[in-house]
Amino acid sequence: MRIDPLTIEPADGYKLLTNLVVPRPIAWVCSRDENGQINLAPFSFFNAVGSDPLMVIIGVGMNEVGRPKHTAENIARNGEFVVNLVTENLIDAMNLSAADFPDGESELLAAGLHTAESSRVPTPRIAEASAALECTLHSVQRIGRNNLILGQVVSIYVDDKYVGQRLHINGFEPIGRLGSPSMYCRTADRFDLPRMTYKQWQNSGGKPVESE
Repeated sequence: MRIDPLTIEPADGYKLLTNLVVPRPIAWVCSRDENGQINLAPFSFFNAVGSDPLMVIIGVGMNEVGRPKHTAENIARNGEFVVNLVTENLIDAMNLSAADFPDGESELLAAGLHTAESSRVPTPRIAEASAALECTLHSVQRIGRNNLILGQVVSIYVDDKYVGQRLHINGFEPIGRLGSPSMYCRTADRFDLPRMTYKQWQNSGGKPVESE
């Protein structure tokens, strides 16, 4: 079956894309409004897109009146934000923070969360999160109803228990987003597949190296 995105409703396109491009990491974003209050919201249109410098991208949509959502407005205004990574113990709080809270009502307070001071940006991280990326805004690109936020990671917080020798991260198992409307996955089930070199491929007689 072939589907032309130009001939279907945006909601159907969203459903198809989010059920096919899986799993997706979740950016649980802290940002500050014009009064300094912390806004907290999760986004699964998110990924790492560069390593030198460290860069991430978040896709934030529009609200019901056609304006960028609070997160996008706050980041554009202040030029910084914090991405918290969501582990399974925080999934209920993350889910609650996605609700349509009115202006001035704190998602953090409702979810029973606390803040911890960031080291390089004014916006705090979530104290209960095991990992967080402090980011400064590189650019925002508006494409249709999408606000693509490109941020440079300027500081990283990781719970000491996950950091091994030479900065290897061990045992960190954030949840991932699967299909719309409400499917998620765990990342504990893993396998190792070293990258194959051209020489290895030649020596194997043109066969792939099997994963462990």
